[in-house]
Amino acid sequence: MANQPSSSNAAGDSRRKFIQKGAAATAATAVLNPFKSPIYGQNQAPSANVKGANERLIIGHVGVGGQGMRHVRDVKKFSGDNKTTQVAVCDVWEKRKDLAKQYIEKDTDWKVSAYDDHRKLVERKDIDAVFIATVDHWHAQVAIDALENGKDVYVEKPFTRYLDEAFRVHDVCKKVGKKVQVGSQGCADAKWSKAAELIKAGDIGPLVLGQGSYMRNAAAKGGEWNYKIDPDARPDNLDWNRWMGSVNKKVPFNADHFFRWRKYLPYCAGLLGDLIPHRLHPLMLATGNPEFPSRVVCTGTRKISTDRDVTDNTQLLAEFPSGLALLTTSSSVSEYGLPDVIRGHHARLEFGGNRVNLIPERPFSDELDPEEFTNLQPGESVPAHEKDFFDSIRENRQPNANIDLAIRVQTVISLAEISERLNVACLFDEKTRTITTGDGKKVDMISYGSMPLS
Repeated sequence: MANQPSSSNAAGDSRRKFIQKGAAATAATAVLNPFKSPIYGQNQAPSANVKGANERLIIGHVGVGGQGMRHVRDVKKFSGDNKTTQVAVCDVWEKRKDLAKQYIEKDTDWKVSAYDDHRKLVERKDIDAVFIATVDHWHAQVAIDALENGKDVYVEKPFTRYLDEAFRVHDVCKKVGKKVQVGSQGCADAKWSKAAELIKAGDIGPLVLGQGSYMRNAAAKGGEWNYKIDPDARPDNLDWNRWMGSVNKKVPFNADHFFRWRKYLPYCAGLLGDLIPHRLHPLMLATGNPEFPSRVVCTGTRKISTDRDVTDNTQLLAEFPSGLALLTTSSSVSEYGLPDVIRGHHARLEFGGNRVNLIPERPFSDELDPEEFTNLQPGESVPAHEKDFFDSIRENRQPNANIDLAIRVQTVISLAEISERLNVACLFDEKTRTITTGDGKKVDMISYGSMPLS
């Protein structure tokens, strides 16, 4: 989907000493389609049990609150293009599941079942794929149950609440061979796939440093995640015990916790769980070869938004075995962020809108020419990300925010939370899945019950 570089680059091609485009041309061509995974090359021929191009995918939804209803609306709106039918919804609050059921059935002949227990939904033999948009601490269990029942899974970011359960989902996914797509829709933006193509071709040399940010200032809204509280939510029409699930620090029904759960550590990692994944998934995808981190440090403060457990200003620095470092920062109290950049030894990539600019480093300016790639489509889009998920099922390939990317991103996020909450630098061994400090002391993964707010 990328256009050709400007004509001034033609002369420069003859004197490029550091870019071996010929050898990478075949691999790079596959990346021009942003809906093909640019990092693992998985474009297998469909197997016998893969849905045909004209066969409808049957969809169920678990969690139909704000983001869950967005998926309900999108999947219905584009059901003709994507050849999908929605047949089931699940939520712990009667009002939400009833509204979702009514919305899907309106102006269709579809019959939708509504459940309060996700297990009844995923056990249905007719359902092919499940969208999971629950509170974060339910992501892992619903995903595991869906995968073990033969469903492909679209799960909202973050992948899971904690790292130990992320590896459990990963291992089950690998065992059953189903697809997982994490809801970081930035991965559907073709500029990141273009970057992966350029980096894999060696165009910017060895990777050095990447950066990105997700910054907001929610002061006008009364603070980030202070969503409207619906007085219709009550203990008599909402299964609060089920909503609490595996959380160790259980509390009586609390409407603030139910509607504004992203503010509280037992249910969410705050900025690390909500905003930073939107930048970290695309940045790691763009490297062309996402790695597990070797070291992660994170700082966070909470001096302005004091009505919460989570930080309102967070900085994350991750180091990888190749020598690449990634810096991501996020805030809910300041909106001016960092530009998206990936620096290599020979050149850097700058991102903006639907373009990627390749800018040579000064010592290599005689060997490299600047290049600009524009009109890269699609942009950051939830419907495009959903379509990629559906296409990946039919084509028997990995989606763009697939299980291999998901587990690596979640490792960075979870190590960052451990670093910030325990005030340590976290070193990670991907072979043993163990965490240590710089002096070699083992660090246990944070999980349910391991800390007061968990």
